[in-house]
Amino acid sequence: MAAAVVVAVGLLAVVPATRARATGPSFTDAAGIHVVASNSVDSRQYDVQVSTPALGRTVDVRILVPSDYDTSSTNYPVLYLFHGTSGRASDWVKLGDAEVATAGLGLITVMPDAGFNGDGGGWFTNWYDTKTKEGPSQWETFHVNQLIPWVDANLRTIASRNGRAVAGLSQGGFGSMTYAARHPDTFASVASFSGAPDIDYNPATALGASGIIEATAVGLDGVEPDAMFGPRETNEINWQGHDPADLVTNLNGVDVWLWTANGLPGPLDPPTPNPAAGGIEAATHGSTVSFEQRASMQSVPIHVNDYGNGTHTWPYWARDLKQYLPPLMATFANPPVPISTNYQSIDQSWSQWGWSVSVQRSAAQQFSSLIDASADSFMLSGAGTATVVTPASYPPGAVEHITTSTSTATTRTTATADAAGHLHLTVPLAPDVPPPLGNGAVMGVPGIPPWPPTLVTISAS
Repeated sequence: MAAAVVVAVGLLAVVPATRARATGPSFTDAAGIHVVASNSVDSRQYDVQVSTPALGRTVDVRILVPSDYDTSSTNYPVLYLFHGTSGRASDWVKLGDAEVATAGLGLITVMPDAGFNGDGGGWFTNWYDTKTKEGPSQWETFHVNQLIPWVDANLRTIASRNGRAVAGLSQGGFGSMTYAARHPDTFASVASFSGAPDIDYNPATALGASGIIEATAVGLDGVEPDAMFGPRETNEINWQGHDPADLVTNLNGVDVWLWTANGLPGPLDPPTPNPAAGGIEAATHGSTVSFEQRASMQSVPIHVNDYGNGTHTWPYWARDLKQYLPPLMATFANPPVPISTNYQSIDQSWSQWGWSVSVQRSAAQQFSSLIDASADSFMLSGAGTATVVTPASYPPGAVEHITTSTSTATTRTTATADAAGHLHLTVPLAPDVPPPLGNGAVMGVPGIPPWPPTLVTISAS
């Protein structure tokens, strides 16, 4: 069939009337995910059971589509919405009024499991120990690398950053924030409802987070306390590399929203006190305030609704979601873009904002940072040697002059753009000195060593 001409109106892609009327979704395998079963719960809601080697187990994904999905040809933005500790994929529908809150909106809402059968959950990371009874537990791989392309393959989505947001409550609030901080070119907006956006940067919140995460592992998941992130004594760098507060500068260009309360009984609480819900909310309040302070120190704009009295309970999270949806839809109508391209990661290889970096070094995990990157120049800090692939910013076959300046030397060479317009560059970094025990990272201290960055400038022949 000849390719249809698509007319873009804002963010909604409208297909000409000659196309057959769209029908409800039929869920099939894609992106490493196998569909075990699916059923229609009601006219808007679908329950899909999926499996993937990344988890080794079957989990649920609950999906809400717009009311006109079956009769429309529109492509919609997607909100990935996470439950909290001991939650299930259906929580936001059954307890958080998500179906009512999203009624009338041109929005797909995807609510996946973030744990197995309502256990403590996986804390939104690829587990350090993949051999526990919980299986591989590669939660970030499942949620970010597999679920998102699977949704895009099965539903009419705006399959780009401009059409994606992520949000969650409690542990899911941490999950939404760590995913946005580690993948800022994947999400235009992020929200945390009573979440824990600082698990490392502030020593006090780091200590509390360690206790909560280890208790989740032992008491709810039935595994050893360090199964998720590894022991802080030897793997502190892994905690830092997943902590939204440590990675806060990555969130420049993402629309960030946080809701938090002080833990005291508030207007939505029943007459009978709930000390546990109050104590947990007080703890997440401390984490949120610490994150807010860190964002302010780094001049990262965020929105915080610190609404005073309130506890760690569903009436507040349902209200938070209703309050978040209007600014979220406004963000989808006018997606934010970063003023400059910057990104930091502990991973040896990463890709963001069209840049791909692979660092050859002795440490498996260590920070590297891309700074003020553009088609004309960029800086890269880290240790070892990096292979950098630029965005497709150059005419295919063009020969570009490359000047590389380290703290000790300047070299000049040329590079030829490939058929897609990328440059492939080798960039020397600081000397690759093996880090001491714990990769040189200390709890509560930023793990980015003061390596002098390498400056690379690019000019046409």
